[in-house]
Amino acid sequence: MTQQFYPDAKEIRPHPILHESPGEDQHPEMMQGHWLLARAGKRVLRPGGLELTRQMLDVLSIGSQDRVVEFAPGLGVTARMILRKRPSSYCGVEREPAAAEHLRQQLSGSAARIVLGRAEESGLPDGSASVVFGEAMLSMQNVWQKQQIVGEASRLLMEGGRYGIHELCFLPDNISDEVRHEIQAAMSKEIHVGVQLLCRSEWIRLLEQNGLKVTWCGEAPMHLLEPRRLLKDEGLVGSLRIAFHMATKPELGSRIREMRRLFAEYGEHLGAISLVAEKGLVNSPGIPDEISCPT
Repeated sequence: MTQQFYPDAKEIRPHPILHESPGEDQHPEMMQGHWLLARAGKRVLRPGGLELTRQMLDVLSIGSQDRVVEFAPGLGVTARMILRKRPSSYCGVEREPAAAEHLRQQLSGSAARIVLGRAEESGLPDGSASVVFGEAMLSMQNVWQKQQIVGEASRLLMEGGRYGIHELCFLPDNISDEVRHEIQAAMSKEIHVGVQLLCRSEWIRLLEQNGLKVTWCGEAPMHLLEPRRLLKDEGLVGSLRIAFHMATKPELGSRIREMRRLFAEYGEHLGAISLVAEKGLVNSPGIPDEISCPT
C-alpha cells in the first residue's frame, strides 16, 4: 500500500430539522448530500442499508446488562432497534441541539437518554459503556477527527466492551492512490462534504491503533440509491414518497440522479463495511491477525 495511513424506517416521523435545515429556500445545488436526501424523504442513509446494520447489531449481541452509547443517532432508526433489546441503558451523543431535542421527543417514554456533545469529546465517564457504535459518520471526518472519535469510543468502553462501526469503504484493499484520490474528489464535489474513505485494512488498523481488536467484519455493496435497496430500506410507501419528490422538484431530482450515477460509476471501488471490535483483545493469543469479510 503506497498511501500512508491517516489517521424500521417506517416508524420515523418527519424530522423538522432535516427537512427545514439548512433552509427551506436553499437551492438543492447548494445542499450537502445528506440534507438533500433527507429533504427528498429518505430516512435510511447507511451505505450498507438496514441489513448490514442488523448484522452488526447481531454480532454486538446487546442484552439487558449492556450500557450502550451511540454517536450521532440522527433520526433514531438504530436507537429504536437497540431499545427493543431492552439494554440496561442507552445514551445517544448528538452535537446539534435541535436534533437532540427532536430525538428526545421521538424517544420519549423509553429508557433512552440523549446528551449534547461531540463524538470526539462526549463528556461521558471513562469505562461507562459496554457497547459503543456509530454509523455513516467516520467517512466524512478528517484524519485527526477519525482518530479522536475512535479514541473516545475506546475511552468510554469498559474492558471487554464492544465497538461497532458501519462506514463506506474503498475496494479492493490495494486500490491505487490515483483511483482513491479521483473518487474522493468526485464524491466531495458532488455531495458537498469532504469525504475521506479508508480501505478494509486501514479501517481495521484505525481501530487497533486505539486499543481495539477487530473480531468481525461484514460488507455490502454501496447501493444507497438503487431501487432494490430503496425498497428494502424505505418500504414501498417511502420509496414512492422519494420518487414523488424527485418528480415534482426537478432540481432536487437532478442532483439525486447525479449522485446515483456517481455511485454507479465507481461501484467497483465503493462498498460498505461494518466492523465489530473488542477492547482488551489486542495482541491476545488465539485472536487471528486478519479478519476475512464475506463477499
